[in-house]
Amino acid sequence: MNPLSPDIGSQLITLCAAVMLVMQLLLVVQRMLLTNIRIFAVQSFMLAAIATIVAYYYNATHVYIVAALTLIGKVLFLPRLLSRLVRRINIVEEIEPLLNAPTAMLICGGLTLLGYIVARPFTTLEKLGNNTLAIAITLLLTGFFLMFNRRKAITQVLGLLTVENGVMLAAVALTTYGMPLVVELGIFFDVMVAVMVLGILVYRIRESFDSMDTSKLTQLKG
Repeated sequence: MNPLSPDIGSQLITLCAAVMLVMQLLLVVQRMLLTNIRIFAVQSFMLAAIATIVAYYYNATHVYIVAALTLIGKVLFLPRLLSRLVRRINIVEEIEPLLNAPTAMLICGGLTLLGYIVARPFTTLEKLGNNTLAIAITLLLTGFFLMFNRRKAITQVLGLLTVENGVMLAAVALTTYGMPLVVELGIFFDVMVAVMVLGILVYRIRESFDSMDTSKLTQLKG
C-alpha cells in the first residue's frame, strides 16, 4: 500500500498542473526567447512530475517511461537545442507580436474560462488528477494562440510544444493513466523530429531573410 493517500497525490498533481498553467501564461507575455525556452523547460518538468506521481500511485510502468522521456527530451535536450539555435542566429527578443500583452492576457483569460467550462462535466470522475482536464484544454487553446500571436519561428515552435504538453497532460492524468505506450512513444518521437526539422528551417529562414519573422515567407510568393 502506498504510504501517501490519493488525496495527497491529487493535490500534488493539481499543484504541478497549476504551475504548468502559470508557465503558459508567462510564455504569452514574455518576449525574451531564452527566457521562453526556460519557461517551457519548467512546464515540461511539471508534466514529468505529474506522470511520475500517477505512475507511483497506479504502478504504471509505461507512465514512468513517459516521465523519463519527458525529462530527457523536453527538460534537457530540446531546451538546450533551442537555446543553442537562438544564440547562433543572434536574435534574443520577440519585438512585434500581433497583439500586445494586455490584449493577449485578456484573450488567454477567456480561453482559460472556456477550458474550465468544457472540462466541468468531467471533473466529477473519481480518478487521480481528474481536475487537471481544464488546464490540459487551456494549454491546447493557449498554445495555438501563442503560435498565432507570435511572429518569431522559435516562439511558434514553443507554442507547438506546449500544445503537445497539453495532450500529454490529458492522456497521463485523465485516461486509463496513459495511452498505450506505443502511441505515447510515437507522439513523443514525432514531436522531437518535428522540432529538430523546424530548428533547421528556422536557421534557414534567418540565413535567407536576416530575420525569424515568419511573415517574411510571403516574399516567396511568385
